[in-house]
Amino acid sequence: MILFPAIDLKDGQCVRLKLGDMAQATVFNDDPAAQAKSFEDQGFEYLHVVDLNGAFAGESVNGAAVEAILQAVSFPVQLGGGIRSIAHIEQWLGRGLARVILGTIAVRDPALVKEAARLFPGQIAVGIDARGGKVAVEGWAETSELSSIELAQRFEGAGVSAIIYTDIDRDGVLAGINWPSTLELAKAVSIPVIASGGLASMDDIRTMAKPEYALLEGAISGRALYDGRIDSREAIALLKAGTPL
Repeated sequence: MILFPAIDLKDGQCVRLKLGDMAQATVFNDDPAAQAKSFEDQGFEYLHVVDLNGAFAGESVNGAAVEAILQAVSFPVQLGGGIRSIAHIEQWLGRGLARVILGTIAVRDPALVKEAARLFPGQIAVGIDARGGKVAVEGWAETSELSSIELAQRFEGAGVSAIIYTDIDRDGVLAGINWPSTLELAKAVSIPVIASGGLASMDDIRTMAKPEYALLEGAISGRALYDGRIDSREAIALLKAGTPL
């Protein structure tokens, strides 16, 4: 069970949004590379990064900040936001990313995602962001008619390494992860699922450590880590132990 600290990039800074609204951004650090190194020093084993501007623009916008992060740390980094082509995927993996997260393109062009998973085994994840149970795209600005499970099942057997499932209605508001929906998705596919959106406290960490949640690959934490609501070392130890303290 992996706890992924999150760095969301907006205009070159580490921010957290409320409910996916770019107008409701709180800046937590203006040096993303230093923030990434701090997470590594705290004992985290994998970093989750999102290029928020890129998700809206459909292309990388915070590339310089991502490259600075990659140069500052040695633990694996996964990146999502605005990555929409095979060439773009290859470019980022060549720069040292461990995994690329494909979101909007998974809805728009699932064949491209499957081809990417074939070309880059173990390095392609699908980001499924849901609002009211329906998948949102274009930086959450648009909502499709697809359900999360319908989209996830399109990639069964394609070699996708993980699905990152975010409940937008809980993202950035510390409301707690939507565990029922996350588990429902995880049980509907064989692809490992990572929970995201709303992780609020050590109670969520204790929930994750219970045996029935072992089918998840892990969860992503943003605001709760920045706010100090989660003790990083205690959380990591708890999840490694696998049972609630």
